[in-house]
Amino acid sequence: MEHNLAVGLDIGTTKIVAMIGRKNEYGKLEILGIGKSKSLGVHRGVVNNITQTIQSIQQAVQEAEAASDIKIEDVTVGIAGQHIRSLQHSDYITRADSETVIDDEDIDTLINQVHKLVMLPGEEIIHVLPQEYKVDGQAEIKEPIGMYGGRLEANFHVVVGQVSSIRNVGRCIKSAGLNLEGITLEPLASSNAVLSQEEKEAGVALIDIGGGTTDLAIFRDGIIRHTAVIPFGGNVITEDIKEGCSIIEKQAELLKIKFGSAWPGENKDNEIVSIPGLRGREPKEITLKNLSKIIHARVVEIIEQVYAEIKNYGHEEQKKKLIGGIVLTGGGSQLKHLKQLVEYITGMDTRIGYPNEHLAGDSDEDITSPLYATAVGLVLDGLKRQERKKIELQEEEIVVEEEETPGDIPEEPQVIEQPKERRSFLDKLTDRVKDFLDNAE
Repeated sequence: MEHNLAVGLDIGTTKIVAMIGRKNEYGKLEILGIGKSKSLGVHRGVVNNITQTIQSIQQAVQEAEAASDIKIEDVTVGIAGQHIRSLQHSDYITRADSETVIDDEDIDTLINQVHKLVMLPGEEIIHVLPQEYKVDGQAEIKEPIGMYGGRLEANFHVVVGQVSSIRNVGRCIKSAGLNLEGITLEPLASSNAVLSQEEKEAGVALIDIGGGTTDLAIFRDGIIRHTAVIPFGGNVITEDIKEGCSIIEKQAELLKIKFGSAWPGENKDNEIVSIPGLRGREPKEITLKNLSKIIHARVVEIIEQVYAEIKNYGHEEQKKKLIGGIVLTGGGSQLKHLKQLVEYITGMDTRIGYPNEHLAGDSDEDITSPLYATAVGLVLDGLKRQERKKIELQEEEIVVEEEETPGDIPEEPQVIEQPKERRSFLDKLTDRVKDFLDNAE
């Protein structure tokens, strides 16, 4: 596969999307091909049927390959699901020599210390995100590198997930004949696709309403402050319509998309939809007012849970106020009047997030739908990873060239450690999942 291409694979509860993209000459993202298949083996963001998930992945990948004439090998995949939780943690190290400045190694030591936190059985730390540092008691330091100090402290946002669930995703990708290039947390991927830097600075909550889960990511001062995965999404709304109106799921989904509204006051009492009965039975008549009452009740429940998480983060404190308000994305954000309902419940400014922040201007309207926010974010993440690798390779080449002096008999090649961008734990986790899969064969 070409170097400047990346493939995002969004394994969702309702759909699996494979998206191929590259940067154009203006640094914007150009989508070359997209494939979509119905997701059959995933429940609330967690793989529960390996065989069906593999088939769905292969179908989406083949469709994307056919659309772009590019063979897909490496993919960047997103993880979400109800097993993801996050916690706040502070830790410190005492430096041996306070006469030297703080460097990358000190920060790595501190971050590695956080990884030793004792988790529940089967859980593993996925992300350790530093919030702010303290050096010798001086607080609110964004970047401590280059400062003098004996004691280095930091507050961390730690994201935890079940390692077996992540391995299952890795297993599906490998069995589908693909190579796992990187793992990213889905709320982070979606936020890269739909949020602007100004919003992240001002403070914003991104709510990604998927089929099986609703993901939340909160940013403030450009740093991710809080993440949560709520195990409800668009599917529970469909389920409620199915139960409440005694119709089959397919009809419930269509009703929700075509006539559904989150605000019951919008519909008049005499608006009625007729639904064909099963196999010669009488058609059913459903009033739109009733339909939106069913939807409204469930949507309110989801939003209240998300809002509880936003309050948990401390949105009501003056220092932590989210000036950018709320951005809704994901398939569930296309529900009519949802924006107004969210504003009514939370009292925060709300907009629908389209993943066009980094997309090239001539992109298809389909791609800029909130449905594809996560997939676009994963492609961006894959491209970023490749750029990092390129820089690392160039640095290594420079070092090797400097080593060779003409006329000397080359001794054993020396490997000189280059200061390079800190590897995120997700990169290390990707390597570990790969190793695990290679050894499990």
